[in-house]
Amino acid sequence: MTNNQLSKGLLALLLAGISLSVFGQDGNAGIMEATTKVRSYFQSGVNLMYAIGAIVGLIGAVKVFNKWNSGEPDTGKVAAAWFGSCVFLVIVATVLTSFFG
Repeated sequence: MTNNQLSKGLLALLLAGISLSVFGQDGNAGIMEATTKVRSYFQSGVNLMYAIGAIVGLIGAVKVFNKWNSGEPDTGKVAAAWFGSCVFLVIVATVLTSFFG
């Protein structure tokens, strides 16, 4: 047996051993652990969504202000789009909190 064949055989045994340990785990315990981890990070994610909404709102306000001062005709449409996106982010964060919080 060459060294290459020996290393391939050991790798195959190692992978077979790992797959057997994976099959031996309890499915309910894994789901409960995943649920606990998601719930622990959830409030941080909601706060991140609020922060992103605030930044997008500030950028939108500056863009609308610049369009308004330059007299462009589509200022109202741009303002409505930016305002709608900020409201959407807040509503999504609130709905997700009511479902998963």
